[in-house]
Amino acid sequence: MKKIIIGTRGSELALWQANYTKDLLEKKGYQAELKIISTEGDRSQEWNTSFDKLEGKGFFTKEIEEALLKKEIDLAVHSHKDLPTNGPEELIIAGVSDREDPADWLLIRKEAVDEKQKFNLKQKAVVGTSSSRRKSQLLAFREDIEIKDLRGNVPTRIKKLQEGQYDAILLAAAGIERLELDLEDLHIEKLSTKEFVPAPAQGVLAWQIREGDTALEIAIEKINNEDVQTRINLERRVLNLFEGGCQMPLGVYCETDTNDNDRPVFKVWISKSDAWDKQPIQLYFETSLAFDLPERILERVNAITPQKVFITKTFREKDYLPKALTRLKFDVNAKSLIEFKQIEIHYLPISEWIFFSSKHAVRYFFNQNPKIGAVKFGCISKETSVELRQFGHRASFIGQNTDTKMVGKQFAAIAGSTKVLFPIAKESMQSVQQQLSRNAINLVVYETLKHPIDVDTATNILVFTSPSNVEAFFEKNKWQFHYKAVAMGEATESALYRKGVKKPTKPISFDDLGLLQCILALS
Repeated sequence: MKKIIIGTRGSELALWQANYTKDLLEKKGYQAELKIISTEGDRSQEWNTSFDKLEGKGFFTKEIEEALLKKEIDLAVHSHKDLPTNGPEELIIAGVSDREDPADWLLIRKEAVDEKQKFNLKQKAVVGTSSSRRKSQLLAFREDIEIKDLRGNVPTRIKKLQEGQYDAILLAAAGIERLELDLEDLHIEKLSTKEFVPAPAQGVLAWQIREGDTALEIAIEKINNEDVQTRINLERRVLNLFEGGCQMPLGVYCETDTNDNDRPVFKVWISKSDAWDKQPIQLYFETSLAFDLPERILERVNAITPQKVFITKTFREKDYLPKALTRLKFDVNAKSLIEFKQIEIHYLPISEWIFFSSKHAVRYFFNQNPKIGAVKFGCISKETSVELRQFGHRASFIGQNTDTKMVGKQFAAIAGSTKVLFPIAKESMQSVQQQLSRNAINLVVYETLKHPIDVDTATNILVFTSPSNVEAFFEKNKWQFHYKAVAMGEATESALYRKGVKKPTKPISFDDLGLLQCILALS
C-alpha cells in the first residue's frame, strides 16, 4: 500500500492527534506522513470571532474534508466532537480512537478558589468559554458567575488565564492531558461527566476516509476501537436527532455496563437547553435495549411538560433543585414534614474516622463545636460531603451508590479494623454501620419530629426525601391515583411500599440533580 497522507489542522493539539494516528498506523506496518491544512475555525481564532457568531457547521473540518474529496490527502484526523453529524456522502468515518478522559476541567487561578462554593470557584468569578453547552451548564449550577468568551488554541487559552484575564476557564480534559502542559500554578477542578455532561464523542478521534477506499478501510479497522464506536455513535445520533451542531447547548454521555444476566446495559446522561442562557433539561437513561434509545431520548425530552410538584424538603436559598424546576416553569411546593431537634453531645468517643450519613448529621455535629483531633471523614454521598466542606473539612471517602449497604461495604474495605464514629439521628436505620461489625460507634446528635400538613391533591409528582417524611405525609393525606412518587433511597422506597405505593422512581444520586432527573423523567 502507498504512503498514507494524513490531513490535519496545524494547532499543537491537532498535530499531536495526527502524529498519534501516524504512530498507530506505523506500528501496524503502514507508512504515513502529515499534511497541514488551515480551516475557517483556525482563521476565526486569529480574528477573535466567537463560536456563536460563526455561521454554519464544521468550521474546523470543512477544508480538510474538501482536501480528502480532492484526493490531496488520504486520511483526515478530527476531534470527533467537531464533526457535523451529516458529512459529505462520499466520505465515511472508518474508525475511532480509544477514548481519553471525556470530562471537562475547570482550571482556576488559585486566588479564585473557594472550597465552600460549587466547583470550588469563588462567588462572581469571571469564567472563560465560548461553548454554548458549557455556558448553559455552568450558569445553571452557578448563576452568580460571569461568562466571558475565550478563543485560541489550548496553550493560548491557558496563558490568558495565567495572565489574569479570567478567574477560571473550561477546557476538555483530553486536550490538556495530551499536551502534558504545566499547570502547577492553577487549581484543577475535574468535573464529573455525570453532573457536567460532555459534548457527544468528546475525547475521541475520528478517522475519516473516502468511501470505497478499501485498502485504507482495512488499515483503519486494525486501530479502531469498536466499543468506543458503539457508545459515541449513540451520543452523536442523539445530536443528529436534535439537529444540532457542535455549538448546540447539548451534552450527551454514554457508558456501558452489564446486568446480572451479563447483558450489556447502556447508561446515558443528557443536558439539553434551548439556548446558552437557559436552564438545561437534565436526564438519565438506563436500558439494555439500545437500538432505538436515541429516538426515545428525543421523545422524552420533547414530551416534558411542567408539572405541579411537592417535595418533602425545606430548601435553602442556594439549593439547585427548586431553582432548576422553577426555571423550567414547574409549580414547586417544598416543605419538610419533619423538623429536627439537636441532641447535646456529652461525651465524644475516640475514633480514627467520622462517618456522616446525612447533611443534618454534619450540621448538628459541628454546630456543637466538638474537639475532634486528627481524624478522617467519610460521607454517604457527594451532597453530604459538600455540607462537610461548609465546616472546613474534606471527606476522604464519598459514597457513589444509592444502595447504602453497598456504600457501607465499600467504606468498610477502606476503614478496616479502625474505630468509626457515626453522628446519627435518633432511631437511625444504621445501614452503613451494619457492614462494620464491632468497629462502629453511634453518637446521637439530633432527632426528628413529625409535622404533617395537607398536600394539594392537584399535585402530580411527590418527592419523598426520607422514611420519616413518608410517615408524616400519610398521617394527613391519602394517596391519589394520579400521583407519581420519587423515593430518595431504598429506605424511603421501603416506607412507601409499606403504605401501598408501588414502584416509586429512585434517583441515581443522593443530590438535587438526581431528584431533578427523576422529576423530569416523570413529567
